[in-house]
Amino acid sequence: MTWFRQNVKALRPEHRRVDPADRLNWEPGDAAQCDLWFPPRKIPLEDGTAKLLPVLVITSAHSRFVTGRMIPTRRTEDLLLGSWEVIRQLGRVPRRLIWDNEPGIGRGNRRAEGVATFMGTLATRLVLLPPNDPESKGVVERRNGWFETSFMPGRSFASPADFNAQFTDWLVKANARVVRTTKAAPIDRLEADRAGMLPLPPIPLHLGWRNRVRLGRDYYVRLDTNDYSVDPTLIGRLVDVSADLERVRVRADGRIVADHARIWARGITVTDPNHVQTAARLRRQFQQPRTAQVAGDLTRDLADYDRAFGLIDEEVS
Repeated sequence: MTWFRQNVKALRPEHRRVDPADRLNWEPGDAAQCDLWFPPRKIPLEDGTAKLLPVLVITSAHSRFVTGRMIPTRRTEDLLLGSWEVIRQLGRVPRRLIWDNEPGIGRGNRRAEGVATFMGTLATRLVLLPPNDPESKGVVERRNGWFETSFMPGRSFASPADFNAQFTDWLVKANARVVRTTKAAPIDRLEADRAGMLPLPPIPLHLGWRNRVRLGRDYYVRLDTNDYSVDPTLIGRLVDVSADLERVRVRADGRIVADHARIWARGITVTDPNHVQTAARLRRQFQQPRTAQVAGDLTRDLADYDRAFGLIDEEVS
């Protein structure tokens, strides 16, 4: 049986169907390739733990100009927030954004919730590549390997913010280096690339985590496995929870009632000391019994009612 399998393995390449890969010509402003790169080093988080975190990388196909940012999760909310931050760094919107079946963006004919609205607001087109088509996204994937050999060696990171600061500084130098295939530096071809792109939308994008919940007795709201305290005076009322890559905010009737730095670790409880003091005051008020306030003598002469309804004369002879 072993001999049979070895010979079948040797014969199979001769009978495999051929799938030619065409040379792709990227026009200015036509497309940007998007991918997630996972640096092979854990990043320290707020609770003292360390975790492998994704870096959203977008490479303009014509100029090879690279932008990127570390994000907390691969969830759709964070992918769209990161995409918008990176596109704003680019200053223009590529006419096509090419993804390779990332679950948070979409697969096949399915789009993750909110992705179609995001693409429509940018007036760009999302392209989801079919399986086994690495050539169509090879520009950005080659740069992921380059990051590991040129950016990562010898570096240490104190936090995700420190990583983003170092990565942004390094990309300035990387985008000034001559690319072998184009014989030019990405920064030198960027203006021509941007000229073929679309302008940024004139309206602000409403992205990120959004939810409406009724505040419970423990006066905390949950966002991506972490709990954040809210003003306890709003217990029992509906509040709106929103978050971006940096902050978590809770609003009631349009007024901000909680504002916390977003925690990238998992299973953490974030508490505002003012909320604890307010909860203690409300708890003391609840535990104190209410006493009825009696002002003066409540008894009244029944003749007053007779006079009010005209049953007897007001003047007594």
